[in-house]
Amino acid sequence: MKLDKATIEKLAEHLENCELEARDTLKITDEHPEMDWDDAYAIQDEIRRRKLARGTRIPGLKAGLTSFAKMKQMGVETPCFGFVTDYGSVPDGGEIRIDELIHPKVEPEIVFVLKHALKGPGCHIGSVLAATDFVMAGLEVIDSRYRDFKFDLKSVVADNTSAARCVVGSRIRSVDAVDLRSMGVVMEKNGEIVALGAGAAVLGHPATAVAMLANHVGARGQEIPAGAMVLSGGVTEAVAVARGDSINLRVQGLGTVGCKFV
Repeated sequence: MKLDKATIEKLAEHLENCELEARDTLKITDEHPEMDWDDAYAIQDEIRRRKLARGTRIPGLKAGLTSFAKMKQMGVETPCFGFVTDYGSVPDGGEIRIDELIHPKVEPEIVFVLKHALKGPGCHIGSVLAATDFVMAGLEVIDSRYRDFKFDLKSVVADNTSAARCVVGSRIRSVDAVDLRSMGVVMEKNGEIVALGAGAAVLGHPATAVAMLANHVGARGQEIPAGAMVLSGGVTEAVAVARGDSINLRVQGLGTVGCKFV
């Protein structure tokens, strides 16, 4: 690590305030180009600590940068990881206030809920499928706190991987009842199709992202607890939204999920 404890705490407070107050900032590596990956996750961990201290619940975790092409483009070998909050969880069909966000985008997700804890090293697709209670369709609303969505990966990890809101569907299925690789995904904005994809777009199989997350937290002496919800990463590109937009997602075998921005 390159940053001291006081700097990590200061940056965490700054980024969390930007999230809670819906205001943007320049990427933090502009002032701290020396920061490394451990610093980035330490800042994210401090943001999480601050939230927990105020009584926020953390119902789940999330993976980002789960496309092989995107990882190659950005020069990294693994996805990045963050967490989701209780206040960021929106019911299916619910409303999301646009004035609480900066420049939101929406992406379709396959969401895992675990019946057993997962911890690396050595976690693999089979481990994930055996530990999964059920899967659901989901929408993640990402909202980077960085001005004009301009950031590097260390800055975005520190910013809790742009996590903002999530919506999950009401239809649950066991992993034995669906083909997670081939299941089709159709996302509509205001009734028009804006994104198409399949589960395999997430690292070849969305359970791979969950396994990588388990290995990541395992290397830090942690685990994904039983009952946790895991957003496995965007199946398609993220789509920008504005006030008045309605989003509807259809996932083969998992039904629909939607929300409206007001």
